[in-house]
Amino acid sequence: MLILGNLWYIIIFVLIISYFALDGFDLGAGVLYPFVAKDEKDKGRIMKAIGPVWDGNEVWLLTAGGALFAAFAPAYATVFSGFYLAIMLVLFGLIFRAVAVEYRAHGGDMPKVWDVLFFVGSLLPALLLGVAMGNIIQGLPLDAHGDYVGGFFALLNPFALLCGVLGLVHMLTQGAAWIALKAPVDSELRAKCAKLRRTLALVDLVLFVVVTAAFFLLIAPTLPYAIASTVLAGVFAVLYVIGMVVTAFVSKADEPKGDLLAIVAAGVGCLGLSGIIGATQFPNLVPALDPALSLTVANCASSDVALFAMTIIAVIGVPLVLVYHVLTYRAFRGRVD
Repeated sequence: MLILGNLWYIIIFVLIISYFALDGFDLGAGVLYPFVAKDEKDKGRIMKAIGPVWDGNEVWLLTAGGALFAAFAPAYATVFSGFYLAIMLVLFGLIFRAVAVEYRAHGGDMPKVWDVLFFVGSLLPALLLGVAMGNIIQGLPLDAHGDYVGGFFALLNPFALLCGVLGLVHMLTQGAAWIALKAPVDSELRAKCAKLRRTLALVDLVLFVVVTAAFFLLIAPTLPYAIASTVLAGVFAVLYVIGMVVTAFVSKADEPKGDLLAIVAAGVGCLGLSGIIGATQFPNLVPALDPALSLTVANCASSDVALFAMTIIAVIGVPLVLVYHVLTYRAFRGRVD
């Protein structure tokens, strides 16, 4: 059970990384939308840049939630009950975004309403997902039954909000990089987002340093970590820094040849950030303020039969999803007009 449990711990984090890397630029573009689009032409370009891919990108979030439920049901119950209001806000945000994209694209007499919903529906998930990760990192108040005993506003603590801002800025960096990649080469929108991409990447790095300092000063002294986990987290931190430096300095704003590398490098930054959390938290799924009450791979994993069946399904299903993504991104490659 422990081997398959560890495997599914890794698989779930891979799913989370995939969602962060793919839907992150969708959400970031949505938050940037009212600030970088100066007219209807720019708004149409941003909508067309994410329109063919946003719904497929969300599959990774749904799959991660389903995998957590099937592989580690107690952890799923604790997370979804403890974060219930936050999760509902995220879901409503994703619904608002979907409705806004579809209704605005097919006409209607309320474009400003759809613009607001598109912005809000992108902002809520982009911010709250980072806040959730911040709470996971520092541990949650759990009772002996594994139930969350805090309130919603307890989740909005300074460290978690700082993590939320870091996650938001990283998605904004991804969004700027994606718009720069998809906008016409000679457009003002591409030039604007290329410049913004560099600025946001540098802000991203500064926030990462601040969050890291806060973690080591306030949280790390109370949490025991294995040397192997610390070394692996360091490797992911290096990957993150490399990704963001490349994103910031891959090219000048007037050189579109670096746009593709910039969005890939921002995705490497997602891998680094998520990998740091996965490495430092293992084997905890939901760490508690009292380490003895933490929900771990060992005390939450489903039976070997269930995990083995899930593994077979994943071996078949994940490649099919990857093929779908390859076909979609290939069909809609290139810049929008």
